[in-house]
Amino acid sequence: MKCCRLTGLAALTFGVLMATASGRSAGQDTGAKPSATPKGAKERRFQFTYAGAVKDLAPGTETEVWLPVAVSGAEQEIRIVRQNPSQAKIFKEKQYGNAMVHFKAKANDNGQIPFEIVYEILRREVKTDLTANLVPIPTPEENLNRFLQPDAKVPIVGKPLELLKDKKLPNDQFATAKVMYDVVNTHMTYSKVGIGWGQGDSVWACDSKFGNCSDFHSLFISMARGNKIPSKFEMGFPIPTKRGEGVVGGYHCWAWFYPNQKGWIPVDISEANRNPELKEYYFGNLTEDRVRFTTGRDINLEPLQKGPALNFFIYPYAEVDGKAHPQEKMERRFVYQDVK
Repeated sequence: MKCCRLTGLAALTFGVLMATASGRSAGQDTGAKPSATPKGAKERRFQFTYAGAVKDLAPGTETEVWLPVAVSGAEQEIRIVRQNPSQAKIFKEKQYGNAMVHFKAKANDNGQIPFEIVYEILRREVKTDLTANLVPIPTPEENLNRFLQPDAKVPIVGKPLELLKDKKLPNDQFATAKVMYDVVNTHMTYSKVGIGWGQGDSVWACDSKFGNCSDFHSLFISMARGNKIPSKFEMGFPIPTKRGEGVVGGYHCWAWFYPNQKGWIPVDISEANRNPELKEYYFGNLTEDRVRFTTGRDINLEPLQKGPALNFFIYPYAEVDGKAHPQEKMERRFVYQDVK
């Protein structure tokens, strides 16, 4: 399989991973190797295709396009094995260090600009083990102070904090986060019926008492940051637990908190809500059935977009004449295939 060619900043950010003795094709390794993994943690290797097209353009219309890029870290190893357009450059934004493909192109005769990135991913189960000190620590590029500040839809005062007013919060931040986790799980019901959900608006979540993963974890982050516990929002994709291949319907998100400088601890409260038998598991653990793409909210892209900061950056973003192209005019296709 032919690998992509990275240029510009990408050459500084991503090292080349050569073909191994097992016969895997060469590709691009996207980031640092992970730290030690707790004993018994599960792993999953799969290909993930992030593809689609900017649509409903007049033929020949020049369009600027940004795509999020998955990178390696403590819990995943990422290799880009194919990229279209191959000449697109990879950049990193400054606030969170998110990577992204950026390119300019003209719409074809069908009024479209297609794109595709194919990854090979090794994803590890995250199992918190504080006694063995096997927890991810902040990377040099992470600004912990940013993870104590509000986001546009994630205040650190007001209604989200009022949900805790009758709770006695422990002095230990790890135990305090567990109280918050339980409050969010009890207060909210996972549902995508009606309107308003999916914006990651923690005040809306307080009032509505339902929503998707973004609403659950925004509420948790409001509570954590409001109590001086650094916390961050991550977005990626859920991979169906059934091995094989198939379509991934859309994004998934989760959160991490950093109690008393012990290391990053994950939570997936929306999955706990959907699977009550896994409630205790999802405080401190994440399954291997996912892939992380981006961190944070209120994201400015690189090169800087003309429009406002993005609430999330997980789907393609495009601008025509400096104006955001509507998401409903974007084709998105996400596919996975397990690799033995």
